[in-house]
Amino acid sequence: MQSTIETISQIERRVALSVPLDVIEKEVHKRLTRLSKTVKIAGFRQGKVPMKMVEQQYGAQVKNDVIGEQVQEQFSTAVREHSLRIAGYPRLSPKPANESQENQLEFEAMFEVYPDVTLGDLTKIELTRPQVEVTDADVDRTLEVLRKQRATFAKVTRAAQKEDRVMCDFTGRLNGELFAGGQGRDVEIIVGGDQMLPEFEAALPGVSAGETKRFPLTFPADYHGKEIAGKTAEFELTVKEVAAPQVLPLDEAFARLMGIADGSIEALRQEVKSNLQMQAKNRIEKLMRDQVMAALHQQAEMVLPKSLVEMEMMSMAQQVAGNLQKQGMKPEDINLSPEMFRKQAEERVKLTLAVSEVVNKNQLQPKAGQVRALVAEVAQTYEEPEAVVRWHFEKPERLANYEAMATEQNLIEWMQGSARVTDKPMTMEEVMAPALSLTPPTAS
Repeated sequence: MQSTIETISQIERRVALSVPLDVIEKEVHKRLTRLSKTVKIAGFRQGKVPMKMVEQQYGAQVKNDVIGEQVQEQFSTAVREHSLRIAGYPRLSPKPANESQENQLEFEAMFEVYPDVTLGDLTKIELTRPQVEVTDADVDRTLEVLRKQRATFAKVTRAAQKEDRVMCDFTGRLNGELFAGGQGRDVEIIVGGDQMLPEFEAALPGVSAGETKRFPLTFPADYHGKEIAGKTAEFELTVKEVAAPQVLPLDEAFARLMGIADGSIEALRQEVKSNLQMQAKNRIEKLMRDQVMAALHQQAEMVLPKSLVEMEMMSMAQQVAGNLQKQGMKPEDINLSPEMFRKQAEERVKLTLAVSEVVNKNQLQPKAGQVRALVAEVAQTYEEPEAVVRWHFEKPERLANYEAMATEQNLIEWMQGSARVTDKPMTMEEVMAPALSLTPPTAS
């Protein structure tokens, strides 16, 4: 007999389930009989434990297992009969005995189904695609950075200036008292390197070895040290040494240092240019992805399944807690409520459902060749690429991340072919700027 699904709301459903008591009792007896042959209880030989003792010790657990499996089987059958796509897990509750039929255990299952997703006209979405050409000036600037990163330092007797290294001791006091983290010994700071708070940085230019300097420093209101956030401390800085950078010349030795075997400057420039082109390509792909995902999130309309949101909230809380433990925080000191992540979880679930709708509707699932190509690309970074590829294809679950990457690539490519795309010439510096975002602000 087909079950009846009751519609509670747009995505909430309810179904009644019943399991005959005689079916439960037969299965429980069968399992306890099998268990009695292997169970070990003090005072009895294996296989000789009286059935009554087996029932007393294991009967309740076995019965609960059987009931759970029977109810789940009936629920799965009902879902298949009605071709439902279940979101999350069902909430099962037993009916009171006085409301149940004789010789039956009856339950109600409340659950959610995946919502209908409305996306509107995706051809009206506007995307901006950066166009970047890596120039000789970009190569020159990168080589300059690489040379400075590998600079050595030589002690000087003059006053400190930008890019010099200052070695110093410092002591900070709040109301005349020392505070945790306010002291340093033999600390090396690059002048203008933004290693310290702005007021500390401002005290460094012009100082000389042997000089002592005092200055006030106000900690930001959102400073990570809550006990000093927003407060003003008095600092005393003693300079021990000022050293100037000795930048390596752009010559054959430097080229070899950078991995060019024959020391060719031209080969080094070409290598740098290729790397910059790859960086630009990856950056543009990210900028396009961000725009596409933001547009889909904004266009999509749906009723969010509470169960999926709650599962995402729990997952995010567990992930953050795990990261904090890896950083050395004790589990008992981590107080994270899943509710803290509700807004982010809702956004993630909404975007996931929107992406799934576009992918399924337009058949953007990855082809086997795409997935293999992505695996092979990553495998090239290992000593035995073919072995890495074989390992990934031994088990389907190892390909999940690559399948997701390929699906996303297909989605971004499809969206660029469907939406209104404007190509925008940009310099390398502009496109690589960390603050750059081409995603339009969300309408309030």
